[in-house]
Amino acid sequence: MNAELKFLDTTLRDGDHATRHAFTREQVIGVAKGLEAAGVHYMEIGHGDGLGGSSIQYGRSVHDEFELIGAVAEHLHNTRLTVVVIPGIGTKEELKRAIDLGAGTARIATHCTEADLGQQHIALAKEAGLEAMALLMMAHTQPPAVILEQAKLCESYGADYVYILDSAGAMLPEQVRERIQPMREQLGTKIGFHAHNNLSMAIANTVEAIECGVDIVDGTLRGLGAGAGNAQLEVLISVLHKMNVETDVNEYMLMDTAEDVVAPLMQHSLQIDKAALLLGHAGVYSTFLVHAYRAAEKYDVPVGDILVEVGRRGAVGGQEDMIIEVALELAGKE
Repeated sequence: MNAELKFLDTTLRDGDHATRHAFTREQVIGVAKGLEAAGVHYMEIGHGDGLGGSSIQYGRSVHDEFELIGAVAEHLHNTRLTVVVIPGIGTKEELKRAIDLGAGTARIATHCTEADLGQQHIALAKEAGLEAMALLMMAHTQPPAVILEQAKLCESYGADYVYILDSAGAMLPEQVRERIQPMREQLGTKIGFHAHNNLSMAIANTVEAIECGVDIVDGTLRGLGAGAGNAQLEVLISVLHKMNVETDVNEYMLMDTAEDVVAPLMQHSLQIDKAALLLGHAGVYSTFLVHAYRAAEKYDVPVGDILVEVGRRGAVGGQEDMIIEVALELAGKE
């Protein structure tokens, strides 16, 4: 295990999916203050699909994400403000604006076979003096050798960290190990891991990643996130403390913020229902869940049928339009 393990909370970014992009200024400030008080090293904020994600296709934000970024920045002194860009959704101009507002770390997310799409954004972050984290999404879809090859590209572009993302919550612990161990052995960059809970494996997979020696892991308060949510940060810290793994994060302060700030803003309790389970089973991008529910209601077709077919077609982040196409076909309208 890495004795200097860091934790990144993404409640205010991945959780944006689960709240239908409706975070308010007061809510984000409350979460940020709680994370800072607890000693969390990084916190991420923005639209669930990253900077520039507010759109008809991905869902409109109720409040301007840059206004919320600026509001949070005023209250952070030790916790590093972090934003995500998915090239093709967010632009370099939007990243520059976030930097001007106080972002100290930029996370550049690409599909796990398309690391080259993030090269310019990584370069921009480094030129601005930021930490750059390269995120390889849907890492379960490719064998470890391909993930390692793409991770080496990220390293060559100047990324300080390379992450693997279990974006569908589809991995088992041995699959996490198979991908992280070669990276640990062959990369000079730091390594991170991001889990989803669609198979109820988020904590187990994150602990496995930690035991493999990653430098940073993600979580969210109350597990708030896309699909069945993420690794629940207050639970993760408690589990690590039960394992006698020392951290400099106060689990009790996390519990307070989760209970008093995050729980009241949740629109519904996260659970592994049939649709969420199918995300993990079929290996479907977790952010598709809300879109699939909307399409199922609109076209009167089973949400599970939509998800299974989208998974069969191998859809990845950015292909949310395929959900409508599949729903129309299932409804016999195409």
